[in-house]
Amino acid sequence: MTQTQADVCNVLYGIIGPFNTKGIGLKPETTFAGDLELDSLTVMDLVAAIEDEFDIILPLNMLPDLETIDQVAAAVVSIQQK
Repeated sequence: MTQTQADVCNVLYGIIGPFNTKGIGLKPETTFAGDLELDSLTVMDLVAAIEDEFDIILPLNMLPDLETIDQVAAAVVSIQQK
């Protein structure tokens, strides 16, 4: 089943929830480093959770370009379509 970027964003909000120790409101433009202040180890744990949820692999060379929830959602949709 093909998911839209908005569908993926909604799933990501649930995955990110436990990592959101600041309790900020999540929206597509929320950034992982700036808004959520996630350190690199936490980001890798989050990446693993996203990969498990969507049964995909996020290439390591792609990760530096994924700064917002919406960018991750777009990457998930793109990988799922391959």
